Amino acid sequence: MSLQRVVRKLFTNSNAQKVSHRCRSTAPPAPPPAPPVESCLSQPLPGLPVASYVTGKGEAAETRVTVLDNGIRVASEKRFGQFCTVGVAIDSGSRYEVAFPSGVSHYLEKLAFNSTTNYASKDEILQKLEKYGGICDCQSTRDTFLYAASVDSRGLDPTIDILGDVVLRPQFSPEEMEMCEMTIRYELEDMSMRPDQEPLLVEKIHAAAYKNNTLGLAKICPEENIGSISRQTLYTYLAAFHKPERMVVAGVGVDHDLLVEATVKHFVDKPPVWSTGNIPEVVTDRSVAQYTGGLEVLEKDLSNVSPGPSPMPELGHLVIGLESVGHQHQDFIPFCVLNMMMGGGGSFSAGGPGKGMYTRLYTRVLNRYHWMYSATAYNHAYNDSGIFCILASCHPQQLQEMTQVLTREFVAITGEISDEELARAKTQLKSMLLMNLESRPVIFEDCARQVLSMGHRRKPEYFISLIDQVTRDDLNRIGRNMLDSKAAVAAIGSLKKLPAFSDIEIGLLDKDGALPSKKKFSIFR
Repeated sequence: MSLQRVVRKLFTNSNAQKVSHRCRSTAPPAPPPAPPVESCLSQPLPGLPVASYVTGKGEAAETRVTVLDNGIRVASEKRFGQFCTVGVAIDSGSRYEVAFPSGVSHYLEKLAFNSTTNYASKDEILQKLEKYGGICDCQSTRDTFLYAASVDSRGLDPTIDILGDVVLRPQFSPEEMEMCEMTIRYELEDMSMRPDQEPLLVEKIHAAAYKNNTLGLAKICPEENIGSISRQTLYTYLAAFHKPERMVVAGVGVDHDLLVEATVKHFVDKPPVWSTGNIPEVVTDRSVAQYTGGLEVLEKDLSNVSPGPSPMPELGHLVIGLESVGHQHQDFIPFCVLNMMMGGGGSFSAGGPGKGMYTRLYTRVLNRYHWMYSATAYNHAYNDSGIFCILASCHPQQLQEMTQVLTREFVAITGEISDEELARAKTQLKSMLLMNLESRPVIFEDCARQVLSMGHRRKPEYFISLIDQVTRDDLNRIGRNMLDSKAAVAAIGSLKKLPAFSDIEIGLLDKDGALPSKKKFSIFR
Protein backbone atom coordinates (compact mmCIF):
# COMPACT_ATOMS: atom_id res chain seq x y z
CA MET A 1 0.00 0.00 0.00
CA SER A 2 1.36 3.38 -0.98
CA LEU A 3 2.09 6.11 1.54
CA GLN A 4 -0.70 8.30 0.14
CA ARG A 5 -3.30 5.51 0.67
CA VAL A 6 -2.13 5.01 4.28
CA VAL A 7 -2.48 8.73 5.02
CA ARG A 8 -5.92 8.86 3.31
CA LYS A 9 -7.13 5.83 5.27
CA LEU A 10 -5.96 7.26 8.59
CA PHE A 11 -7.60 10.60 7.79
CA THR A 12 -10.91 8.85 6.87
CA ASN A 13 -10.90 6.78 10.05
CA SER A 14 -10.24 9.88 12.12
CA ASN A 15 -13.20 11.74 10.57
CA ALA A 16 -15.43 8.71 11.05
CA GLN A 17 -14.56 8.63 14.74
CA LYS A 18 -15.41 12.33 15.06
CA VAL A 19 -18.80 11.84 13.33
CA SER A 20 -19.55 8.79 15.45
CA HIS A 21 -18.70 10.82 18.57
CA ARG A 22 -21.07 13.65 17.54
CA CYS A 23 -23.89 11.16 16.93
CA ARG A 24 -23.74 9.80 20.46
CA SER A 25 -25.93 10.95 23.34
CA THR A 26 -25.18 14.45 24.63
CA ALA A 27 -25.50 13.35 28.24
CA PRO A 28 -22.39 14.09 30.29
CA PRO A 29 -19.97 11.17 30.63
CA ALA A 30 -19.91 9.27 33.88
CA PRO A 31 -17.09 10.27 36.23
CA PRO A 32 -14.13 7.92 36.33
CA PRO A 33 -14.02 5.55 39.27
CA ALA A 34 -12.07 6.72 42.30
CA PRO A 35 -8.57 5.27 42.45
CA PRO A 36 -7.90 2.77 45.20
CA VAL A 37 -6.28 4.13 48.34
CA GLU A 38 -3.11 2.14 47.63
CA SER A 39 -2.40 4.16 44.42
CA CYS A 40 -2.69 7.67 45.93
CA LEU A 41 0.60 9.61 45.77
CA SER A 42 -0.02 11.05 49.22
CA GLN A 43 0.97 7.67 50.66
CA PRO A 44 4.53 6.27 50.61
CA LEU A 45 5.09 3.80 47.79
CA PRO A 46 5.75 0.30 49.08
CA GLY A 47 9.28 -1.00 48.78
CA LEU A 48 10.92 2.46 48.49
CA PRO A 49 12.97 4.14 51.28
CA VAL A 50 11.51 7.27 52.89
CA ALA A 51 13.07 10.46 51.53
CA SER A 52 15.30 12.55 53.81
CA TYR A 53 16.07 16.23 53.32
CA VAL A 54 19.26 17.99 54.35
CA THR A 55 17.37 21.27 54.84
CA GLY A 56 14.92 19.80 57.31
CA LYS A 57 15.14 19.63 61.07
CA GLY A 58 17.77 17.55 62.77
CA GLU A 59 21.53 17.15 62.71
CA ALA A 60 21.79 17.63 58.93
CA ALA A 61 20.42 21.17 59.17
CA GLU A 62 22.85 22.33 61.87
CA THR A 63 25.86 24.53 61.20
CA ARG A 64 28.91 22.63 62.38
CA VAL A 65 31.90 24.59 63.71
CA THR A 66 35.39 23.24 64.42
CA VAL A 67 38.22 25.32 65.91
CA LEU A 68 41.65 24.23 64.69
CA ASP A 69 44.80 24.27 66.82
CA ASN A 70 46.04 27.52 65.30
CA GLY A 71 42.71 29.33 65.91
CA ILE A 72 41.08 29.08 62.47
CA ARG A 73 37.35 28.31 62.73
CA VAL A 74 35.88 25.95 60.15
CA ALA A 75 32.10 26.16 59.64
CA SER A 76 29.89 24.23 57.26
CA GLU A 77 26.26 23.59 56.47
CA LYS A 78 24.84 20.87 54.26
CA ARG A 79 22.72 21.82 51.28
CA PHE A 80 21.31 19.71 48.48
CA GLY A 81 22.91 20.11 45.06
CA GLN A 82 25.94 19.38 42.97
CA PHE A 83 27.64 22.72 43.62
CA CYS A 84 29.02 24.23 46.80
CA THR A 85 30.21 27.64 47.94
CA VAL A 86 33.37 27.85 50.05
CA GLY A 87 35.42 30.79 51.17
CA VAL A 88 37.25 32.68 53.88
CA ALA A 89 35.93 35.52 56.06
CA ILE A 90 38.55 37.65 57.82
CA ASP A 91 38.16 40.25 60.56
CA SER A 92 39.94 42.87 58.48
CA GLY A 93 39.12 45.96 56.46
CA SER A 94 39.56 49.70 56.17
CA ARG A 95 38.57 50.36 59.79
CA TYR A 96 41.94 48.91 60.86
CA GLU A 97 44.09 51.14 58.64
CA VAL A 98 44.83 53.80 61.23
CA ALA A 99 48.53 52.85 61.25
CA PHE A 100 48.66 52.42 57.46
CA PRO A 101 48.09 54.70 54.46
CA SER A 102 44.41 54.69 53.49
CA GLY A 103 43.70 52.37 50.60
CA VAL A 104 45.44 49.15 51.70
CA SER A 105 42.16 47.21 51.74
CA HIS A 106 41.23 48.62 48.34
CA TYR A 107 44.58 47.41 46.97
CA LEU A 108 44.16 43.94 48.47
CA GLU A 109 40.67 43.59 47.02
CA LYS A 110 41.94 44.36 43.51
CA LEU A 111 45.00 42.10 43.89
CA ALA A 112 42.99 39.08 45.04
CA PHE A 113 43.20 35.86 43.00
CA ASN A 114 46.40 36.94 41.28
CA SER A 115 49.76 35.14 41.33
CA THR A 116 50.71 33.20 44.46
CA THR A 117 53.53 30.94 45.61
CA ASN A 118 52.07 27.94 43.73
CA TYR A 119 50.18 29.68 40.92
CA ALA A 120 52.04 31.79 38.39
CA SER A 121 49.13 33.98 37.31
CA LYS A 122 45.45 34.77 37.65
CA ASP A 123 44.78 32.85 34.43
CA GLU A 124 46.20 29.67 35.95
CA ILE A 125 43.89 30.01 38.97
CA LEU A 126 40.82 30.65 36.84
CA GLN A 127 41.63 27.73 34.51
CA LYS A 128 41.86 25.38 37.48
CA LEU A 129 38.52 26.60 38.83
CA GLU A 130 36.92 26.25 35.40
CA LYS A 131 37.63 22.50 35.47
CA TYR A 132 34.97 22.31 38.17
CA GLY A 133 32.69 25.00 36.73
CA GLY A 134 33.92 27.44 39.37
CA ILE A 135 33.78 31.20 39.77
CA CYS A 136 35.53 33.31 42.42
CA ASP A 137 35.33 36.76 43.95
CA CYS A 138 36.78 38.95 46.70
CA GLN A 139 34.96 41.74 48.51
CA SER A 140 36.19 44.03 51.24
CA THR A 141 33.95 46.01 53.56
CA ARG A 142 34.87 48.30 56.41
CA ASP A 143 35.22 45.41 58.83
CA THR A 144 35.33 42.15 56.84
CA PHE A 145 37.24 40.56 53.96
CA LEU A 146 35.47 37.81 52.01
CA TYR A 147 37.25 35.47 49.57
CA ALA A 148 34.82 32.94 48.04
CA ALA A 149 34.33 30.49 45.19
CA SER A 150 31.35 28.47 43.94
CA VAL A 151 32.40 25.16 42.38
CA ASP A 152 31.35 21.58 41.79
CA SER A 153 31.58 19.72 45.11
CA ARG A 154 34.16 17.34 43.61
CA GLY A 155 36.57 20.27 43.36
CA LEU A 156 36.53 21.08 47.08
CA ASP A 157 40.19 20.29 47.83
CA PRO A 158 41.66 22.14 44.79
CA THR A 159 39.47 25.13 45.62
CA ILE A 160 40.62 25.26 49.25
CA ASP A 161 44.18 24.97 47.91
CA ILE A 162 43.58 28.06 45.77
CA LEU A 163 41.93 29.97 48.63
CA GLY A 164 44.80 29.14 50.98
CA ASP A 165 47.35 30.42 48.48
CA VAL A 166 45.34 33.56 47.63
CA VAL A 167 44.83 34.51 51.29
CA LEU A 168 48.18 33.48 52.78
CA ARG A 169 50.69 33.37 49.92
CA PRO A 170 50.09 36.19 47.39
CA GLN A 171 53.08 37.43 45.36
CA PHE A 172 52.12 41.03 44.41
CA SER A 173 54.34 41.16 41.32
CA PRO A 174 55.30 44.60 39.90
CA GLU A 175 53.04 44.03 36.91
CA GLU A 176 50.09 43.22 39.18
CA MET A 177 50.75 46.26 41.35
CA GLU A 178 50.80 48.48 38.26
CA MET A 179 47.55 46.99 36.96
CA CYS A 180 45.95 47.43 40.39
CA GLU A 181 46.86 51.11 40.46
CA MET A 182 45.46 51.62 36.97
CA THR A 183 42.21 49.92 38.01
CA ILE A 184 41.84 52.11 41.10
CA ARG A 185 42.52 55.27 39.08
CA TYR A 186 39.84 54.23 36.61
CA GLU A 187 37.37 53.57 39.43
CA LEU A 188 37.99 56.99 40.98
CA GLU A 189 37.56 58.70 37.60
CA ASP A 190 34.39 56.72 36.91
CA MET A 191 32.89 57.61 40.31
CA SER A 192 33.56 61.29 39.81
CA MET A 193 31.74 61.28 36.45
CA ARG A 194 28.71 59.15 37.36
CA PRO A 195 25.34 60.80 38.06
CA ASP A 196 24.87 58.35 40.94
CA GLN A 197 27.00 59.67 43.81
CA GLU A 198 25.99 56.98 46.33
CA PRO A 199 29.47 55.37 46.78
CA LEU A 200 31.03 58.74 47.58
CA LEU A 201 28.12 59.70 49.84
CA VAL A 202 28.54 56.49 51.84
CA GLU A 203 32.22 57.37 52.27
CA LYS A 204 31.38 60.91 53.33
CA ILE A 205 28.69 59.98 55.87
CA HIS A 206 31.03 57.51 57.57
CA ALA A 207 33.79 60.11 57.62
CA ALA A 208 31.36 62.57 59.21
CA ALA A 209 30.00 60.09 61.77
CA TYR A 210 33.38 58.71 62.89
CA LYS A 211 35.90 61.50 62.49
CA ASN A 212 39.37 60.09 61.81
CA ASN A 213 38.77 56.79 63.59
CA THR A 214 37.87 53.18 62.73
CA LEU A 215 34.68 53.21 60.64
CA GLY A 216 35.38 56.76 59.47
CA LEU A 217 38.61 55.81 57.71
CA ALA A 218 38.40 55.80 53.92
CA LYS A 219 37.44 52.52 52.25
CA ILE A 220 38.19 53.88 48.77
CA CYS A 221 41.86 54.59 48.17
CA PRO A 222 42.48 58.37 47.97
CA GLU A 223 44.06 59.48 44.72
CA GLU A 224 47.11 60.87 46.51
CA ASN A 225 47.90 57.41 47.96
CA ILE A 226 47.95 55.61 44.61
CA GLY A 227 51.53 54.56 43.99
CA SER A 228 52.66 55.12 47.58
CA ILE A 229 51.44 51.73 48.86
CA SER A 230 54.19 49.14 48.36
CA ARG A 231 54.40 45.35 48.55
CA GLN A 232 56.08 45.74 51.96
CA THR A 233 53.12 47.78 53.20
CA LEU A 234 50.66 45.14 52.03
CA TYR A 235 52.62 42.27 53.63
CA THR A 236 52.88 44.22 56.90
CA TYR A 237 49.10 44.70 56.93
CA LEU A 238 48.47 41.04 56.12
CA ALA A 239 50.80 39.91 58.91
CA ALA A 240 48.92 42.09 61.39
CA PHE A 241 45.30 41.28 60.47
CA HIS A 242 45.15 38.10 58.38
CA LYS A 243 45.97 35.96 61.37
CA PRO A 244 44.44 32.50 61.93
CA GLU A 245 42.39 33.56 64.96
CA ARG A 246 40.74 36.27 62.82
CA MET A 247 39.70 33.82 60.06
CA VAL A 248 36.71 31.62 59.36
CA VAL A 249 36.79 29.04 56.55
CA ALA A 250 33.15 28.34 55.68
CA GLY A 251 31.40 26.07 53.22
CA VAL A 252 27.81 25.44 52.17
CA GLY A 253 26.94 22.17 50.45
CA VAL A 254 30.12 20.41 51.61
CA ASP A 255 31.02 17.55 53.94
CA HIS A 256 32.30 19.06 57.19
CA ASP A 257 35.07 16.52 57.79
CA LEU A 258 36.41 16.96 54.25
CA LEU A 259 36.37 20.75 54.68
CA VAL A 260 38.29 20.50 57.97
CA GLU A 261 40.84 18.14 56.40
CA ALA A 262 41.39 20.46 53.40
CA THR A 263 41.70 23.51 55.68
CA VAL A 264 44.36 21.85 57.81
CA LYS A 265 46.24 20.82 54.69
CA HIS A 266 46.23 24.22 52.95
CA PHE A 267 45.83 26.78 55.77
CA VAL A 268 47.73 25.19 58.67
CA ASP A 269 50.42 22.93 57.26
CA LYS A 270 51.60 25.52 54.72
CA PRO A 271 53.00 28.74 56.28
CA PRO A 272 52.00 32.23 55.07
CA VAL A 273 54.43 33.98 52.77
CA TRP A 274 55.13 36.80 55.25
CA SER A 275 56.36 34.37 57.93
CA THR A 276 59.60 33.85 56.00
CA GLY A 277 60.20 37.47 55.06
CA ASN A 278 61.55 40.46 56.95
CA ILE A 279 58.14 41.76 58.03
CA PRO A 280 58.07 44.05 61.12
CA GLU A 281 55.79 43.14 64.01
CA VAL A 282 52.67 45.31 64.09
CA VAL A 283 50.28 45.47 67.03
CA THR A 284 46.75 44.52 65.98
CA ASP A 285 44.40 47.49 66.25
CA ARG A 286 41.57 46.78 68.70
CA SER A 287 40.06 50.27 68.80
CA VAL A 288 36.33 50.60 69.44
CA ALA A 289 34.42 52.84 67.03
CA GLN A 290 33.86 56.31 68.46
CA TYR A 291 30.80 58.07 67.04
CA THR A 292 31.47 61.81 66.76
CA GLY A 293 28.99 63.25 64.28
CA GLY A 294 29.88 66.20 62.10
CA LEU A 295 29.80 67.58 58.58
CA GLU A 296 31.50 66.44 55.35
CA VAL A 297 30.75 68.28 52.13
CA LEU A 298 32.11 68.21 48.59
CA GLU A 299 31.28 71.22 46.43
CA LYS A 300 31.04 69.81 42.92
CA ASP A 301 29.56 70.78 39.56
CA LEU A 302 27.26 67.93 38.51
CA SER A 303 25.53 69.74 35.67
CA ASN A 304 27.40 67.86 32.93
CA VAL A 305 27.83 64.37 34.38
CA SER A 306 25.07 62.85 32.23
CA PRO A 307 25.40 64.06 28.62
CA GLY A 308 23.29 62.62 25.84
CA PRO A 309 19.83 62.85 24.31
CA SER A 310 18.13 62.15 27.70
CA PRO A 311 20.44 63.63 30.34
CA MET A 312 19.67 63.40 34.04
CA PRO A 313 18.91 66.69 35.75
CA GLU A 314 21.55 68.39 37.85
CA LEU A 315 21.15 67.17 41.41
CA GLY A 316 22.33 68.04 44.86
CA HIS A 317 22.83 65.04 47.16
CA LEU A 318 22.39 65.02 50.94
CA VAL A 319 22.70 62.37 53.66
CA ILE A 320 21.59 62.95 57.25
CA GLY A 321 22.60 60.26 59.73
CA LEU A 322 22.26 59.56 63.44
CA GLU A 323 23.94 57.00 65.66
CA SER A 324 22.27 53.58 65.73
CA VAL A 325 23.62 50.30 67.17
CA GLY A 326 25.88 47.41 66.18
CA HIS A 327 24.57 44.09 64.92
CA GLN A 328 25.14 42.42 68.31
CA HIS A 329 23.02 44.98 70.19
CA GLN A 330 19.53 44.05 71.40
CA ASP A 331 18.04 46.94 69.40
CA PHE A 332 19.53 45.80 66.09
CA ILE A 333 16.32 44.04 64.98
CA PRO A 334 14.10 47.06 65.82
CA PHE A 335 16.44 49.19 63.69
CA CYS A 336 16.04 46.70 60.82
CA VAL A 337 12.25 46.97 61.14
CA LEU A 338 12.53 50.77 61.19
CA ASN A 339 14.68 50.65 58.06
CA MET A 340 11.97 48.63 56.25
CA MET A 341 9.25 50.96 57.49
CA MET A 342 11.08 54.02 56.17
CA GLY A 343 12.07 52.29 52.90
CA GLY A 344 12.22 54.65 49.96
CA GLY A 345 13.82 54.67 46.55
CA GLY A 346 13.76 56.74 43.37
CA SER A 347 11.02 59.05 42.16
CA PHE A 348 10.32 56.68 39.23
CA SER A 349 9.44 53.05 39.78
CA ALA A 350 8.04 50.57 37.27
CA GLY A 351 6.82 48.29 40.05
CA GLY A 352 3.90 48.23 42.44
CA PRO A 353 3.47 47.84 46.19
CA GLY A 354 5.73 44.80 46.25
CA LYS A 355 8.73 47.08 45.63
CA GLY A 356 8.11 48.96 48.88
CA MET A 357 6.06 51.85 47.54
CA TYR A 358 3.95 51.82 50.68
CA THR A 359 6.94 52.78 52.84
CA ARG A 360 7.09 56.16 54.56
CA LEU A 361 9.62 57.75 52.25
CA TYR A 362 7.30 57.01 49.32
CA THR A 363 3.94 57.93 50.84
CA ARG A 364 5.09 60.90 52.94
CA VAL A 365 7.97 62.25 50.83
CA LEU A 366 8.30 61.20 47.18
CA ASN A 367 4.53 61.20 46.54
CA ARG A 368 4.12 64.67 48.08
CA TYR A 369 7.12 66.59 46.78
CA HIS A 370 7.49 66.30 43.03
CA TRP A 371 10.85 68.05 43.05
CA MET A 372 12.55 65.28 45.06
CA TYR A 373 14.44 62.82 42.87
CA SER A 374 15.13 60.12 45.47
CA ALA A 375 14.95 59.36 49.20
CA THR A 376 16.16 56.10 50.73
CA ALA A 377 16.81 54.94 54.31
CA TYR A 378 19.95 52.93 55.17
CA ASN A 379 21.04 51.22 58.38
CA HIS A 380 24.81 50.62 58.41
CA ALA A 381 25.50 48.22 61.28
CA TYR A 382 28.90 46.95 62.43
CA ASN A 383 30.15 44.92 65.36
CA ASP A 384 30.42 47.82 67.81
CA SER A 385 28.43 50.70 66.32
CA GLY A 386 26.13 51.77 63.51
CA ILE A 387 24.58 54.70 61.71
CA PHE A 388 20.98 55.12 60.52
CA CYS A 389 20.67 57.60 57.68
CA ILE A 390 18.46 58.90 54.89
CA LEU A 391 20.05 59.63 51.50
CA ALA A 392 18.13 62.04 49.26
CA SER A 393 18.63 64.13 46.15
CA CYS A 394 16.91 67.04 44.43
CA HIS A 395 17.73 70.09 42.34
CA PRO A 396 20.38 72.21 44.11
CA GLN A 397 17.90 75.08 44.44
CA GLN A 398 15.63 72.89 46.63
CA LEU A 399 18.25 71.77 49.16
CA GLN A 400 16.80 73.94 51.94
CA GLU A 401 13.33 72.45 51.50
CA MET A 402 14.67 68.89 51.17
CA THR A 403 16.65 69.22 54.40
CA GLN A 404 13.48 70.36 56.14
CA VAL A 405 11.59 67.32 54.84
CA LEU A 406 14.28 64.91 56.09
CA THR A 407 14.50 66.41 59.59
CA ARG A 408 10.71 66.14 59.94
CA GLU A 409 10.80 62.47 58.96
CA PHE A 410 13.47 61.73 61.56
CA VAL A 411 11.43 63.44 64.28
CA ALA A 412 8.24 61.68 63.09
CA ILE A 413 9.77 58.31 64.05
CA THR A 414 9.05 59.23 67.69
CA GLY A 415 5.38 59.95 66.88
CA GLU A 416 2.41 57.89 65.74
CA ILE A 417 3.08 54.62 63.93
CA SER A 418 0.04 52.76 62.63
CA ASP A 419 -0.50 49.04 63.20
CA GLU A 420 -0.75 48.57 59.44
CA GLU A 421 2.64 50.07 58.56
CA LEU A 422 4.35 48.28 61.45
CA ALA A 423 2.89 44.93 60.40
CA ARG A 424 3.82 45.56 56.76
CA ALA A 425 7.42 46.45 57.67
CA LYS A 426 7.82 43.33 59.81
CA THR A 427 6.32 41.09 57.11
CA GLN A 428 8.52 42.63 54.43
CA LEU A 429 11.64 42.18 56.57
CA LYS A 430 10.86 38.50 57.20
CA SER A 431 10.13 37.99 53.51
CA MET A 432 13.42 39.60 52.47
CA LEU A 433 15.35 37.53 55.03
CA LEU A 434 13.91 34.21 53.89
CA MET A 435 14.10 34.92 50.16
CA ASN A 436 17.74 35.97 50.40
CA LEU A 437 18.58 32.76 52.23
CA GLU A 438 17.37 30.72 49.27
CA SER A 439 20.68 31.58 47.61
CA ARG A 440 23.67 29.39 48.46
CA PRO A 441 26.26 32.24 48.31
CA VAL A 442 24.10 34.31 50.68
CA ILE A 443 23.90 31.39 53.11
CA PHE A 444 27.71 31.14 52.93
CA GLU A 445 28.16 34.83 53.73
CA ASP A 446 25.60 34.70 56.55
CA CYS A 447 27.28 31.62 58.05
CA ALA A 448 30.81 33.05 57.72
CA ARG A 449 29.92 36.46 59.18
CA GLN A 450 27.97 35.06 62.14
CA VAL A 451 30.67 32.55 63.06
CA LEU A 452 33.31 35.29 62.69
CA SER A 453 31.49 37.63 65.08
CA MET A 454 29.86 35.17 67.54
CA GLY A 455 31.45 31.77 67.04
CA HIS A 456 28.18 30.15 65.93
CA ARG A 457 25.30 30.71 63.51
CA ARG A 458 21.76 31.56 64.52
CA LYS A 459 18.96 30.19 62.39
CA PRO A 460 16.39 32.35 60.54
CA GLU A 461 13.71 31.21 63.02
CA TYR A 462 15.59 33.05 65.78
CA PHE A 463 15.52 36.35 63.89
CA ILE A 464 11.89 35.89 62.81
CA SER A 465 10.94 35.48 66.46
CA LEU A 466 12.76 38.72 67.33
CA ILE A 467 11.06 40.54 64.43
CA ASP A 468 7.63 39.43 65.69
CA GLN A 469 8.43 40.86 69.13
CA VAL A 470 9.15 44.40 67.85
CA THR A 471 6.50 46.89 68.96
CA ARG A 472 5.56 50.47 68.18
CA ASP A 473 7.10 51.53 71.50
CA ASP A 474 10.42 49.99 70.45
CA LEU A 475 10.54 52.12 67.30
CA ASN A 476 9.58 55.26 69.21
CA ARG A 477 12.28 54.52 71.79
CA ILE A 478 15.12 53.95 69.30
CA GLY A 479 13.95 57.08 67.45
CA ARG A 480 14.35 59.15 70.63
CA ASN A 481 17.75 57.57 71.29
CA MET A 482 18.89 58.49 67.78
CA LEU A 483 17.78 62.10 68.16
CA ASP A 484 19.87 62.37 71.33
CA SER A 485 23.04 61.77 69.29
CA LYS A 486 24.87 64.40 67.29
CA ALA A 487 23.92 64.57 63.62
CA ALA A 488 26.23 63.38 60.86
CA VAL A 489 25.70 65.21 57.56
CA ALA A 490 27.28 64.65 54.14
CA ALA A 491 26.52 66.50 50.92
CA ILE A 492 27.82 66.56 47.34
CA GLY A 493 26.96 68.97 44.53
CA SER A 494 26.19 72.69 44.25
CA LEU A 495 25.59 73.42 47.92
CA LYS A 496 24.81 77.14 48.11
CA LYS A 497 21.29 76.39 49.37
CA LEU A 498 22.37 73.78 51.94
CA PRO A 499 21.40 74.89 55.47
CA ALA A 500 24.09 75.33 58.10
CA PHE A 501 25.01 72.29 60.16
CA SER A 502 23.83 74.05 63.32
CA ASP A 503 20.41 74.64 61.73
CA ILE A 504 20.09 70.93 60.92
CA GLU A 505 20.91 70.08 64.54
CA ILE A 506 18.26 72.53 65.76
CA GLY A 507 15.70 71.02 63.37
CA LEU A 508 16.36 67.52 64.71
CA LEU A 509 15.82 68.76 68.26
CA ASP A 510 12.58 70.60 67.44
CA LYS A 511 9.39 68.71 68.31
CA ASP A 512 8.10 69.27 64.75
CA GLY A 513 11.47 68.91 63.05
CA ALA A 514 11.35 72.52 61.82
CA LEU A 515 14.52 74.31 60.76
CA PRO A 516 15.05 77.80 62.21
CA SER A 517 13.67 80.62 60.08
CA LYS A 518 16.18 82.74 58.16
CA LYS A 519 14.03 85.86 58.14
CA LYS A 520 15.71 88.85 59.75
CA PHE A 521 14.09 91.99 61.11
CA SER A 522 15.13 95.24 59.41
CA ILE A 523 14.06 98.83 59.86
CA PHE A 524 14.36 99.32 56.09
CA ARG A 525 11.47 96.92 55.27
